[in-house]
Amino acid sequence: MALVGPPADPAKIRGLTDAVEAFSRIAATKSPFVMNDLDGVRYLTEILWNASGRPPRDGWLIDDRVQKGDAMLYASQHGAYALWGLTPFLRTHKQADLQLEPLVLADPLLQRMLVSVIVKLPGCNTEGARALQAHLLAPVTQARIRATPYPSDQHITWVPGGRHNRTAILPKA
Repeated sequence: MALVGPPADPAKIRGLTDAVEAFSRIAATKSPFVMNDLDGVRYLTEILWNASGRPPRDGWLIDDRVQKGDAMLYASQHGAYALWGLTPFLRTHKQADLQLEPLVLADPLLQRMLVSVIVKLPGCNTEGARALQAHLLAPVTQARIRATPYPSDQHITWVPGGRHNRTAILPKA
């Protein structure tokens, strides 16, 4: 997930690692913010709004029920900030020449986690699932994930977060 905005960045959020601070600055400067009307994005926006002290929404938060690429086009046309997944944003940016840039990326609230869970059911390839999980968690794979750039001229990489969560409490598989 990325908090994107106009290159001029009137709220001065570029490079912040705290999405709540960024959202607070957008609200304080009454810089336009377009609500991307996707369930997960709307939910994250509400978290940021609440964590920012619930500032009045009038005059800056635009909720016209637009979503995905349409929300980015709207934000681009209005010099506004918005939230969206980084990969679809970069894809749309390349196709539509948006006047937006990813400005805030590092806050853990913006990170999407992929999870691997092995389910034991009759007829399932449990050993294959264990092998895939072991491969994904291997340090060499985690390092390769980190070294994989997004398909753009920006040097943003994937952030590996592989952890083996087995504890003494969980039964051995």
